[in-house]
Amino acid sequence: MYRVKIGTRTVVASDVLGSYWHFASERQKVYHRRLAGLPGPWTDDPVISRFRFTNAYRAADRVSQDLIHVAYSGPQSADDLVFRILLFRFFNKPSTWKALQEEFGEITWDSFDVDSYSLVLDRMLARGDRVYSAAYIVPPPPFGAARKHRNHLLLIAHMMSSGVAQRIQDAPSLQSVFETISSYPSLGPFLSYQLAIDLNYSALIEFEENDFVVPGPGAHSGIAKCFPDLGGVRPDDLIRWMVDTQDDQFDQFGLEFDDLFGRRLALIDCQNLFCETDKYARVRHPETMGLGNRTRIKQQFAPQSVASQPFFPPKWGINESIPELNANVLVPL
Repeated sequence: MYRVKIGTRTVVASDVLGSYWHFASERQKVYHRRLAGLPGPWTDDPVISRFRFTNAYRAADRVSQDLIHVAYSGPQSADDLVFRILLFRFFNKPSTWKALQEEFGEITWDSFDVDSYSLVLDRMLARGDRVYSAAYIVPPPPFGAARKHRNHLLLIAHMMSSGVAQRIQDAPSLQSVFETISSYPSLGPFLSYQLAIDLNYSALIEFEENDFVVPGPGAHSGIAKCFPDLGGVRPDDLIRWMVDTQDDQFDQFGLEFDDLFGRRLALIDCQNLFCETDKYARVRHPETMGLGNRTRIKQQFAPQSVASQPFFPPKWGINESIPELNANVLVPL
């Protein structure tokens, strides 16, 4: 344990803080090495080699990449953008999106019909297919339908009919977007923040990712492992401090960090890294307790998908810096 000064306050840090930055550095090396087509193993870290973790940058993850493509493919009106992003992220499963596309072609708000979409998902479930990803738990909204997926379709219809797209387009800040989303039933703080970030990837709004952050449950647990005593510092302020001091901390721990084609870690990324550090520390620092009683990492690492060229929001100005990939490379998951 040692003490760190954050503003005027002193916090107590543990050895897990060094592992946070080590994980960020090493996971990003894996990302770049795999994109470069280098043969594995891509890291000497036995934990990262064995278990499945997200990328250091949220936007580089496979499903976020799919969502960004969804945002920039198809009509760009406010209604269509918000509708597509809500529909994709509520289920968060590319195969579900593909099934809807195969049935309806171009997915637009004007052509959306709850009964028709629900029937497609009914058929998927009858075949034994999953329609939801396990990454986010989206509680069923209280619309009275017997099946969860129909309630989520009804929630989308309710949000769109209430003018949510215009409210988001007119929002003065990322926090205001978050507050708009969280005003709807079953959309708690964590999911509302994630949706605000998703919408901010699109051409509809353009706020700095470093304007606002909401730590999720996993991030709170990771923070507790890295900083056993926050000394009165709020978790969101601590995440901001991690963003502001990232270069100094990489240097302090003797680590090299190959960023995202010139883009530094932002609040959403450092928030996610706390969640991943919570998992990483279960194996690397089993004696360090966070919040809750999880002691294992469930998912093993195994490359599964053929590479696709990374694509980030064009307004970031980094797509031109990404080298063309060999089509036979496996993408990081």
